[in-house]
Amino acid sequence: MCAYKNFIDNVEIFIKSGHGGAGSVHFRHEKNIEKGGPDGGDGGKGGDIIFLGDDKLSTLYKFQYKRHFVADDGENGSEKKCHGKDAEDIIIKVPIGTSIIDKTTNKIIVDITKNMQKSVILRGGKGGLGNTHFKNALNQTPRYAQSGLPGEEKNVILELKLLADVGLVGLPNAGKSTLLAVISNARPKIADYAFTTLTPQLGIVNYKNNSFVVADLPGLIEGAAEGKGLGLRFLKHIERIKMLVYVIDCSTDILKTFDTLQNELKKYNALLLQKKFIICVSKCDTIDENKLDSLKKIEIKNITMCFISSLQNKNIDILLDTIISLL
Repeated sequence: MCAYKNFIDNVEIFIKSGHGGAGSVHFRHEKNIEKGGPDGGDGGKGGDIIFLGDDKLSTLYKFQYKRHFVADDGENGSEKKCHGKDAEDIIIKVPIGTSIIDKTTNKIIVDITKNMQKSVILRGGKGGLGNTHFKNALNQTPRYAQSGLPGEEKNVILELKLLADVGLVGLPNAGKSTLLAVISNARPKIADYAFTTLTPQLGIVNYKNNSFVVADLPGLIEGAAEGKGLGLRFLKHIERIKMLVYVIDCSTDILKTFDTLQNELKKYNALLLQKKFIICVSKCDTIDENKLDSLKKIEIKNITMCFISSLQNKNIDILLDTIISLL
């Protein structure tokens, strides 16, 4: 579970819907009415447990402090055919990209992938019928009513996988955070040491009447798929991202670094290699022109490479044009 600072992306909670209220056994007792018939009302419905996607949320942090969600029971029916009050539903807001997983079966119940997407996970029990419903020619005074149906309960796991258009992938200190700060409204922490980014950062890019979401994901290292470094805490967030930008420091062996990054993705989930991607060679302001010219001669079959300097804002427009064309 990613639990750095306030970023929580995996948590277990208990949910329970409400029981239905019982139907009432009651008979009319009114002046001048010698034999009042049955007038027991129906019970109210128990509250549902509903999950709602909210694009204002970006973490499951609030579930650290509240992990039990129990809906109220429906009210019992009463005399004069009065219906018991239905219980209020409990609406649980979660970030876009949250999967609701049944802990017992480990199967996904629902993926919340849209803002305001509403999913009823547990339904409240139906209220029981009052004795009014059971009067007939053979039984004018029914002395029974239905109990309300029970609610449901379940332990579920909430797992957040970020939804973004573009994911920045690279080794620690490759320049991903600086790039994100230059192209978007995000203001990630930036420093000259490994693992500056400990949690995924999202930014919105507005460029040439286009808008898309970019995720700066914690740096990969060799062995990440086996859990080294930030490992699996990072890799799962790539699954829902549309395309990847491999950010590679120009001072490293570009081909070797690219192979390392791809190998880690393949070990985790080979399907990730089917995503569209480009290579972004970063920090080109740190080398001389001759070295840069030699790097530009490197060719990887059918792969687009952009050479940029985030600090000097050099070729950022070319990078963004390339991303938009692929999106």
